[in-house]
Amino acid sequence: MQITRHILMIRPVDFKFNPQTAENNKFQSQAAAGIDSVQQRALAEFDGFAATLRREGVDVTVVDDTFEPETPDSIFPNNWVSFHEDGRAYMYPMFSENRRRERRPDILDQLATKFRLESVEDLSNFENTARYLEGTGSMVLDRDNKIAYACRSVRTDTEVLQDFCTRAGYRPVIFSAQDASGYPVYHTNVMMCVGDGFVLSCFDAIPDAGEREQLIGVIRSTGKEIIAIGLDQMNRFAGNMLQIQGRQEKLIVMSQQAFQSLLPAQTGILEKYGKIIYAPLHTIETNGGGSARCMLAEIHLPEN
Repeated sequence: MQITRHILMIRPVDFKFNPQTAENNKFQSQAAAGIDSVQQRALAEFDGFAATLRREGVDVTVVDDTFEPETPDSIFPNNWVSFHEDGRAYMYPMFSENRRRERRPDILDQLATKFRLESVEDLSNFENTARYLEGTGSMVLDRDNKIAYACRSVRTDTEVLQDFCTRAGYRPVIFSAQDASGYPVYHTNVMMCVGDGFVLSCFDAIPDAGEREQLIGVIRSTGKEIIAIGLDQMNRFAGNMLQIQGRQEKLIVMSQQAFQSLLPAQTGILEKYGKIIYAPLHTIETNGGGSARCMLAEIHLPEN
């Protein structure tokens, strides 16, 4: 199934601006506030977001980060791990050296007490040849149709993508995307979201008309409704949303900033596919360059 009610989140203990990721993440900027207040504000945003999801019946597994090793971006676990309905987990090669420390086998061991974890596919060796694929940041998965959508970037290598697709039985759909200044989009999930009945995407970010039409054609072939957002909305993280199963209904989860950027016609379409849930994540978005979807690692493993 495309969506799940089981989510992994990593609670930050030392969240802050990461210069290593800022090198190619243009969504990221250093806040003027002191380091201590950035962590405090991010923690309050995290706890509020997790509480909001739990109130809606989402099964949220929260794991505390550790002070050592230093991992300022651990709040974004979907980049280093993904979980699949066949019982496999994948661990991914990461661009930034300090993000590679986020891969924690102890978290997988903890999840294995509740879910059936058959095997772990470790792709991290690609780091030795400077090739990367940052999980469901680099890829936006149509799990029902076994399609992996991905925009090329320093963090999304097509050879590693093909390796994942071969192992997991997916078909890659690859394109290039850039922001309004012409800079490559660092992660596909800031411009695109796939739900069970819709695909939301910033097609304006794809400069090549052929690639843009090919992408639209693939989406249409899946029968999912298309929702287009603009570049300004992408910059406000409107592409960084996730459909989740709640207690009684499906949820469309995003940040407050993303929600406020949407037009009534867009929210009207989204509400056909779930109740819109949003939370204020300004500190996390500003310093980390990621938003609501980046904070959520979906657990599709079978339950024990």
